[in-house]
Amino acid sequence: MHGPVSIAWLLVALCALTGAYCLLRMRSGVEEQRRAAGGEALMGFGMAAMAVPAAVFTPPRWAWPVYAAVFGAAALRALWAARDAPHHLHHLVGSAAMVYMAVAMAASPPAAHHGHGGSGVPMLTGALLLYFAGYVLFSGARLVPAPAPAGGTGPTGGGGPAHWGDRPELARACRLSMGIGMMAMLLAM
Repeated sequence: MHGPVSIAWLLVALCALTGAYCLLRMRSGVEEQRRAAGGEALMGFGMAAMAVPAAVFTPPRWAWPVYAAVFGAAALRALWAARDAPHHLHHLVGSAAMVYMAVAMAASPPAAHHGHGGSGVPMLTGALLLYFAGYVLFSGARLVPAPAPAGGTGPTGGGGPAHWGDRPELARACRLSMGIGMMAMLLAM
């Protein structure tokens, strides 16, 4: 990733913490939440690894095709899961964006990894930026608290409070932070 080292480390921290939280969400009792959390953990850790400043660690040339293969497989899995649950289309776009960034990094000369190399196709980068900007705005709006219903019965609508790993607002905040991270990575290309 290109750009100031301090911003890159903040992005690494954000993505790694998000990935760690998603791993904890995989302990949910709901199978669909576990599957979504697993894909999001992969995305968080992948983004964290990709955001490590090149001045600290420059991945070997073979790493970028591996990234592309891993996230290509994740994109195929998201496409398959989208048959039953359309919200997996977002996972498909995120995985495809990771493949795109890995291919752009593999295609750029090694010297461009240390400076501001204009990697990637500007039109595709712009389309992905627009998508993630819209997603961030949508996700952020969904985090705005709604008025509590009279006689509230807990955050899940059941009789008691939800397990902290099953709380939908935390999952949304996780997705929001990854959307912001994706925008930062695309802008730094």
